[in-house]
Amino acid sequence: MKTNALAKMLDELGRVSDEEGRLTRTFLSPAMRRANALVGGWMREAGLAVREDAVGNLIGRAEGAKAGAKTLLLGSHLDTVRDAGRFDGPLGVLLPIVALAELRRCGVALPFAVEVVGFSEEEGVRFASAYLGSEGYTGRLKAKTLALRDGAGVSVGDALKAWGGGKFALPKAAHRRGDLLGYVEVHIEQGPVLEANRLAVGVVAAIAGQSRFKVTWTGQAGHAGTTPMALRRDALTGAAEFALAVEKRARATAGLVGTVGALAVSPGAANVIPGQVGHTLDVRHASDAKRRAALLEWGNVAARIAQQRGLSVVWQRTQDNGAVDCSPELTAQLECSVKAVQGRSVSLVSGAGHDGVVMSALTPVAMLFVRCRGGLSHHPDEYAAAADLEIALRVMVDFLRRMAHQHAS
Repeated sequence: MKTNALAKMLDELGRVSDEEGRLTRTFLSPAMRRANALVGGWMREAGLAVREDAVGNLIGRAEGAKAGAKTLLLGSHLDTVRDAGRFDGPLGVLLPIVALAELRRCGVALPFAVEVVGFSEEEGVRFASAYLGSEGYTGRLKAKTLALRDGAGVSVGDALKAWGGGKFALPKAAHRRGDLLGYVEVHIEQGPVLEANRLAVGVVAAIAGQSRFKVTWTGQAGHAGTTPMALRRDALTGAAEFALAVEKRARATAGLVGTVGALAVSPGAANVIPGQVGHTLDVRHASDAKRRAALLEWGNVAARIAQQRGLSVVWQRTQDNGAVDCSPELTAQLECSVKAVQGRSVSLVSGAGHDGVVMSALTPVAMLFVRCRGGLSHHPDEYAAAADLEIALRVMVDFLRRMAHQHAS
């Protein structure tokens, strides 16, 4: 199969970046426009009709051989984290394109329609709110989300208007639920389980729930040399104490992860006590109840820290998604393909969030994980071997053939 073509596409797309010397491609950025043009060209070469929706999602569609047939959705995201690797997201867009091209080369006509979707936003880098692309595609993008602003003060709504030539309206769902067969996403594992099991691919059973917040601590800026320690209202020390409390609770709870990942200190001078600090908080667990219990505890901890230190603290929720169980039917079909190609399979739980979380509100979802070296992701050294890509590609082709046989009558 065309594994070499897939690898070359991943390499070429990996050079499309907003930053010189490293891969960073964020929501509605100039690099995103170039990426859509590049991937759209590959979609057309594979025989897909290409369009772009109001939130910048790239969509390639192949009509089914049967008139009025349902649609199978395949895809992932085309945005990246800062200083990213080449595989997280793009693999799930490019591999289906190559698989469909292979079926076309073999003269296989699928009875159902297929849409390959390259979502414009999943990582939450620019606006600290993830899944903007899939929320737009499913009709779940909310008016309040449009007010979120990036580091330059540009709102989501303004960015969307600029992208669309000055016009934007909240989109409706791209499909009705009854018109879809499901959504299948291929993604690198971003963890060590497949490597430990010496397997190239595995099937995902569930995706952990996730909550994200912006937390702002406000105290009093003052002279670093003349303000006694006992009289200080230092916003940074309050935020630091909170971050350590998050770490302590997460370490003590199996499966719970909590991350303070971005920090903004104001005024930000060496000789000035920090008067205000804003930071993100990302919390995940496969159990929604345990995730919410941790959040409740951390809310109380933040209030106590603020009271003791003479600070105020404000929370802004930017994302909240419950845990998602993958479709038993689609997962079983995918597992059959994995066993046919690889010999055996393993069931995985994803600690990372994926577009499948949002897509599950529209249609049943399934996921195929591909082994990545050392479980490393969100890093330039992120890597999936060519041999593993070959197996993943063969699994996708086999899966599409099985689906075609199932829906032929």
